[in-house]
Amino acid sequence: MTEQTAAPAAEPVPAVSEPEPVAEPAPEPADATAVTAPAPPAALPPMPLLPPPPAAPRPPRRVLRAVARWTVAVLVLGGFGAGTAYAITSAERTDVPGLATESDGRWDYPRLSLPALPSGAPRPFSEGNTAEVHHADLRKLLLPAPAGATPDKKLTGGWISTEQFVSVYEESSRADVAQQLKESAVRHIAARGWTMPDGTTSRVYLLRFNSTAFAEAFRDARYIGSTAGDPLPGAESMDLDETWQGGGVVDNTVSYVFSEPKPYGAAQVRQAYLVAGDTVALVVQSRKGGGGTPRIPFHQTVILQNQLLG
Repeated sequence: MTEQTAAPAAEPVPAVSEPEPVAEPAPEPADATAVTAPAPPAALPPMPLLPPPPAAPRPPRRVLRAVARWTVAVLVLGGFGAGTAYAITSAERTDVPGLATESDGRWDYPRLSLPALPSGAPRPFSEGNTAEVHHADLRKLLLPAPAGATPDKKLTGGWISTEQFVSVYEESSRADVAQQLKESAVRHIAARGWTMPDGTTSRVYLLRFNSTAFAEAFRDARYIGSTAGDPLPGAESMDLDETWQGGGVVDNTVSYVFSEPKPYGAAQVRQAYLVAGDTVALVVQSRKGGGGTPRIPFHQTVILQNQLLG
């Protein structure tokens, strides 16, 4: 048989039993049969140092310069892209070249605020005001003129008479409108007018009646709704403004918006009626010339006046 060489004895592993505690390692055998660790070898002279491994061939200097140039380019482009993205997201849209938004023609109205009410008086459409009555001064509910406007000396934002109001209609309708206002017990009429630099004239009239029922009766008697009712001077016919979306109109109010279709005369007329509780508003705009009356500032004026009445 081939002689087997005994391997050095391994450290004895302590036995683990449950629930007995871990046994202590047995002491090293002391008899002659125990395997002892070999004695350390005698000191030997130091081995000579091996020569270092040959270095990898260095890339040509042209390759290093190209890599460096591309690395710098990537860093610069990355920084430029991040800076550009930050500039676009943080800047105003009109500050970014190519993304400037041109004016859509809206007028620069002053900041609007509702007027103060008498002590204890509710807003027209609050829960405590079932009659939907406007308790604020009617003149304070008139839309102010926008920036750059020339005020109308006859419509300054104060009270006007019934005769002055009915003059807005064709002469053939004035007597009927005046009689209707008398029967509907109109309490107050306030008006404001102005002219913009492009020649667009605006007139806003507010009529307050004794109750919501009287205001609605005036609307129904003048056939306001699917038609514009009584004709205005210079407007041979009026059609519903199909571009009107009613955006910004206050709940519980109704708006009827009309425009004179082509071919119109010397000036295109746009008009709108607003019914808000006990108050009816009439907004009229016109501008001479072939271009017609701008639609966007007219809709803007109607919306803002409606918000003041709500």
